[in-house]
Amino acid sequence: MSAAHIPVMLREVLDGLDVKPGGRYIDGTLGRAGHASGIVARGGEVLGIDRDDQALEEVAAKHIKGIKAVKGVHGDIAGIANANGWEKADGILLDLGVSSPQLDEAGRGFSFMHDGPLDMRMDRTQGVTAADFVNSESAERLEEVFREYGEEPQARRMARAIVEERVPRPFRTTGDLARFAGRLLGYRGGKHPATRIFQALRMAVNDETGELERALEGGIGLLNPGGRFVVITFESITDRMVKRFFAAHVGRMESLQGGGERWEGRQPRARTIWRRAVKATEEECAANPRARSAKLRGITLTGEEG
Repeated sequence: MSAAHIPVMLREVLDGLDVKPGGRYIDGTLGRAGHASGIVARGGEVLGIDRDDQALEEVAAKHIKGIKAVKGVHGDIAGIANANGWEKADGILLDLGVSSPQLDEAGRGFSFMHDGPLDMRMDRTQGVTAADFVNSESAERLEEVFREYGEEPQARRMARAIVEERVPRPFRTTGDLARFAGRLLGYRGGKHPATRIFQALRMAVNDETGELERALEGGIGLLNPGGRFVVITFESITDRMVKRFFAAHVGRMESLQGGGERWEGRQPRARTIWRRAVKATEEECAANPRARSAKLRGITLTGEEG
């Protein structure tokens, strides 16, 4: 059994979803069902989606009444919902990033804190590993990934150095890459030099931004009028994507030349649940340090036409 996973901002998520008895909610990133269990405890029914077989096995072993867990990616949320008889939902949750059990298990290859295979796949039955990626992609592609997904200032230098290093010594383990990043980039600001590189590779290997874009587009069409969409992010790139998507549906009122005003935005029309991104309390961050970088945003559909 994996290490325990503490659901981030559980109370805030449940309040944001405005969980009601008999309501139907989709958790597109089920994990170990921490948030989903909270929804069920408030009387809701949950369709949970996850691509991690280990997480699904652990949820199944808990036999939580009210949760239907299915394997899939949240980018396919609309198709999965329809295939399981969920044409509409009262709320949707996406808790992005990596779970504590995934980080803590060396064999998953997500963390440079544990030496293990350089894998990083959330679904270990599909796709290329992080080792495959760093040992085969061009310097240009590696630079693009490090810059876009990791916001690494030395992306070009790191990419070119990897291409040179991998010829005599391919990267096989998390320790291989972490030590190399440490030697090349050096320490800065208290963060391990490999932090941004590991984030970038994980996001590329799992197509996290592509899946998020599809989940946002597919999910909003599943919501009932008054339905709520809440998302927890842990990286600036995904937070910006969520912020912009939600803002487009909240829209804005524009003045007309002939007088009056008109709403401009994307359908379906929505309003924000919180004026600003919600962050975990100091008490929660002390108990669960991984909550420090979390941001929670949400919208509710108004049911109004533009």
